[in-house]
Amino acid sequence: MRRRDFIAGLGGTAICPLAARAQQRTTMPLVGFINSASASGYGYAVDAFRHGLKEIGYVEGQNVAVEYRWADGQYDRVPVMALELVSRQPTVIVANTPGVLAIKAAVTTIPIVFTTASDPVQIGLVSSLSRPGGNVTGGTIMHVELMPKRLEMAREMLPGATLIGVLVNPTNPETEALLKDLHLAAQTLGLRIHVLNASTERDFDMVFANLVQLRASALTMAPDGFLLSRSEQLAALAVRHAIPTIFQDRAFVAAGGLMSYGGSTADAYRLAGVYTGRILKGEKPADLPVQQVTRIELIINLKAAKALGLIFPLTLLGRADEVIE
Repeated sequence: MRRRDFIAGLGGTAICPLAARAQQRTTMPLVGFINSASASGYGYAVDAFRHGLKEIGYVEGQNVAVEYRWADGQYDRVPVMALELVSRQPTVIVANTPGVLAIKAAVTTIPIVFTTASDPVQIGLVSSLSRPGGNVTGGTIMHVELMPKRLEMAREMLPGATLIGVLVNPTNPETEALLKDLHLAAQTLGLRIHVLNASTERDFDMVFANLVQLRASALTMAPDGFLLSRSEQLAALAVRHAIPTIFQDRAFVAAGGLMSYGGSTADAYRLAGVYTGRILKGEKPADLPVQQVTRIELIINLKAAKALGLIFPLTLLGRADEVIE
């Protein structure tokens, strides 16, 4: 064999596997993932999503590609990010409420799998839970519906409470409806609520300074991707300012916060992964009923209670799913 032919043969052997891998990447289905929160605070949710995909036989980077978009709590960025993601022509899009509302208004052909803290029928994502219809389905964590219950638990923890602070993100499109229900719940409990706004981390110090000045008995926080992704920071501020606080997420209590009560965000994202995999295999969103996360957890931190000089009522301790000591 001539030397030139031999070298050419080696070159062909070396290039073919690379070309094959490149071709494999281009033919791999693309999943778009858009979320209004930040990547740094949602790692556990992404892990749960990947776990759900794996249950159906898909592994990111092997037989499916995923492109992520994070708004970091800046809701005005979501529509632009959604349109940019749609332009990539993904096979499926996974989105939380702000993203899916923006995408749903723009396209009717790309399957969308959502995670939401609200009633998806009430906010117009689907026509019904059992028969979602169209190109949209997903899972609901029902954090919004549990907000009045968190207010009730704050009152149970502090029977003498009169004023409860409520931290919301004013840029969240669901905030107005949530506050309407919360005001009604507060009246029923004989409580006054004071609404505090935070849409950036710079707002947090002022929020807690206002709570101290108001002599608020406790603080509860609205379901919001930005606030949820800052659970540890908010827990540290609540401890520093000695304000009993109840949130929706276990990460808040694990970081030193007093209480959390809410559905499992991780379960919702695992479901999103499962539904994404099923759609990649050919099922239609219209045939996949919207599922409600059934695991609702009450987590209590006794160490935080001791630091605040509080004793949990036995009625609350007895209902706790987990007690951190």
